[in-house]
Amino acid sequence: MSIKIRKQDALNYHTQGQPGKIEVVPTKVLDTQMDLALAYSPGVAEPCKEIALNKEDVYKYTSKGNLVAVISNGTAVLGLGDIGPEASKPVMEGKAVLFKKYAGIDSFDIEIDEKDPDAFIKIVKALEPTFGGVNLEDIKAPECFRIETELREKMNIPIMHDDQHGTAIISSAALLNALELVGKKIEEIILVVNGAGAAAVSCSKLYIALGLKKENLIMCDSKGVLNKERTNLDAIKSQFVTDHKINTLQEALKGCDVFVGLSVANAVTPQDVLSMAPDPIVFALANPDPEIAYDVAMATRPDLIMATGRSDHPNQVNNVLGFPYIFRGALDVRATEINEAMKLAAVKALAELTKEAVPDMVNKAYNMEKIQFGKDYLIPKPLDPRLITTISPAVAKAAMDSGIAKNPITDWGAYHNELQKRIGIDQRFMTSIIDRAKAKPKRVVFAEANHHKILKAAQVLVDEGIAKPILLGNKKEIDQLIIDHQLDLGECTIIYPREEKEMVERYAEVLYQKRQRKGITYNDCLKLMQDRNYFGAMMVELGDADALVSGLTKDYPKTILPSLQIIGTAPGVNRVAGMYIIMNKKGNFFFADCTVNVDPNVNELVEIIELASRGVKFFDVDPRIAVLSYSNFGSSKGAVPDKAREAVRIVKEKNPSLVIDGDIQANMALNPELQKENYPFSSLAGEGANTLVFPNLSSANIAYKLLMEIGGAETIGPILLGMRKPVHILQLGSSIREIVNMAAIAVVDAQLHERNEHL
Repeated sequence: MSIKIRKQDALNYHTQGQPGKIEVVPTKVLDTQMDLALAYSPGVAEPCKEIALNKEDVYKYTSKGNLVAVISNGTAVLGLGDIGPEASKPVMEGKAVLFKKYAGIDSFDIEIDEKDPDAFIKIVKALEPTFGGVNLEDIKAPECFRIETELREKMNIPIMHDDQHGTAIISSAALLNALELVGKKIEEIILVVNGAGAAAVSCSKLYIALGLKKENLIMCDSKGVLNKERTNLDAIKSQFVTDHKINTLQEALKGCDVFVGLSVANAVTPQDVLSMAPDPIVFALANPDPEIAYDVAMATRPDLIMATGRSDHPNQVNNVLGFPYIFRGALDVRATEINEAMKLAAVKALAELTKEAVPDMVNKAYNMEKIQFGKDYLIPKPLDPRLITTISPAVAKAAMDSGIAKNPITDWGAYHNELQKRIGIDQRFMTSIIDRAKAKPKRVVFAEANHHKILKAAQVLVDEGIAKPILLGNKKEIDQLIIDHQLDLGECTIIYPREEKEMVERYAEVLYQKRQRKGITYNDCLKLMQDRNYFGAMMVELGDADALVSGLTKDYPKTILPSLQIIGTAPGVNRVAGMYIIMNKKGNFFFADCTVNVDPNVNELVEIIELASRGVKFFDVDPRIAVLSYSNFGSSKGAVPDKAREAVRIVKEKNPSLVIDGDIQANMALNPELQKENYPFSSLAGEGANTLVFPNLSSANIAYKLLMEIGGAETIGPILLGMRKPVHILQLGSSIREIVNMAAIAVVDAQLHERNEHL
């Protein structure tokens, strides 16, 4: 399913909070007068003097080595054309965000009001002292070719126009693998390119570098084949004139082996595909609509291998597979350029990575039993965590072998670890959960659908195909809110329990059978079923919904009680627990129990530990558990440290392979260097803890709320652990994004329950 973007949603996203998508954050402590004196005057003079003596020391004392400029003049923005530098800024900010997310690279977006190539080149060249690399973006052809070429000649830092080379690199990897699957050699094939812009030219050149014979390449523009009868071609197009006596795209496609489309939607018909050689390869890369629709093309020929630029079909040719990691490798060896050898290294690394066994976390992210090299998997998935540790080293090594690396890597093992730390390799787990949910959406009932946040979250869930919302509440109120907020929730079921007599009576009877010996009457059950939390819980219990999400407007205990009474705990579980995911620059941490158990005893704490361990594994993370107290391994006496130590002892006996320790203080648990110095025997001393189990509710609740408000941490949760069926309780006043995240977790939880597994 493709994502439907609404104009107002996109505008709201860019205006909420601080306008735009990026900000500058200092990397050094600035708390005291001494800090300020070191950061600026007079302390800053010392690195200035060192750099004045040796310009290369700018990489040692400043951020230049991890800083890329994303530069455009707005002359060819997406499919919008020449819309100007100001209008291109949201795109450039977005590119900067992708650099940071995927490769840990800092970026400044720079929009230049200059169309003259000479003046543009002069401006960018003057920026060289500031940046470690330059990503050119959305500059129209043919000027982009000259701009990139001259900047590469005049500057001694990596330069790449991603519109030219990104698609070329990714599609080249896909092409090599597709040809291998059909048993064809690149030097023997006929390849047709439709489109003659920046991407088409760069793709063609790279295919030729990989072995495609130039005489076997046929390029078409909007007027037809570039042949010798065309007398008005510019210097760029003239490079690709063919000797074949053909004039149209349709003639070119007859008998060809590969079609690469970098043009417009619906340029190719089923008849055109049928006219191609056996085992044809079609890369229809026009966005958002390809040259021929995927479903149409695949239905036309069973021997077809196809790729598109869309995420809702196999083999998405996505530039994010390339540029972050290419620049990462180039920056890390301080390459003076991005040359052909580095691009080819990226191509081959991508192609080879596709043939390796895919990690289970990637299979889970795309909700597939086993992703493996084949017609539907020609290139790696964007969420594959191995991309940075595969492509960046390959690019770095190619730069070193080319003699353009000023800072060669000597310890590749250490570099591998450094790459993982740069992005926090587990930071993509929420994206992974959402993608797992989208692969098989479930029915999620929302008990508070008369709130605009729930409805807006439901809209996201519908648009992105994450879940199938069921909305509980007064239908007239909900319909009016939908109109007021310009939503489109026509496919969502709306149920108002007060108007559903048959369902209320049926649900009340089931509740009565469950609770009649708990002091409740049938009339009591009828009244309780008017409560949407009871009603929603019963929908899940009886299979009328797959998961329940509630808690936006009510206290946690009041929200969870109906589900405990109706659904209850999973087999072998005596009590549920709540877990938060805390996300900040240092990584992702799991906190339990923050919501349910007030003052657990030893056995209850053991169960919380076991639930937390299972919950962490749900996110494809190996738990490293610290059971917290105010003591470090008996340094202080008291009930809390005693409880923590005894719980750890029991858990270790039951599960010796689990990484766990305690009693331990929070700072010690999170600081492996401090542990190595003081408590080297601790099982957490190697990497530190990623899962913190608190001794009581007050300490856990205070800790995560302080981190949220003054620690700058983002949270996901609370995630309810140990329920027999999927129920998840929102924190009071959750944001729309938090509701969407929780619903995605609920969907994947429901998928697990289908396999008789539990969160």
